[in-house]
Amino acid sequence: MVESNIKLSDLARVFVYGTLKPGEANYKRYCTDKVVDVKRAFVQGKLFALPMDYPAMTLGDSQVYGYLLSFSNPKILNELDVLEDYQPNRQMPENLYNRQIIEVYEPQSLSYSWAWVYLMTLQQVDQLGGFLQADGWWSGCGLTPKYSYL
Repeated sequence: MVESNIKLSDLARVFVYGTLKPGEANYKRYCTDKVVDVKRAFVQGKLFALPMDYPAMTLGDSQVYGYLLSFSNPKILNELDVLEDYQPNRQMPENLYNRQIIEVYEPQSLSYSWAWVYLMTLQQVDQLGGFLQADGWWSGCGLTPKYSYL
């Protein structure tokens, strides 16, 4: 899937667990024509459904399932930052989500690499009325996981 003229080190990798997953509300607008690789993956954290019909993830020790998206143009992060209401020059509590690097695993528990992820603080999740998704999977349009690690 990765074009031969794109070096792996030049890719912007983002782990997505919500509306940016393939088939979900924001994938077509933000990702379809920009993604060069899509892999099923999971990370360590805690996943919450929010009443506004999108999820939030916090740091934690459970598994959160989603996809590792690779983009050839790192400027995609600017677009995703706007979507996620993240500005690097603001204090953490002023952002809706905060972008940070996290280790991403393939379904067999082998590490793929490190990637960007958008996280909320537990305090923000509580303020927004989030509730834990114990199985680590969220879907806004009824998608069910089609892979065996759930």
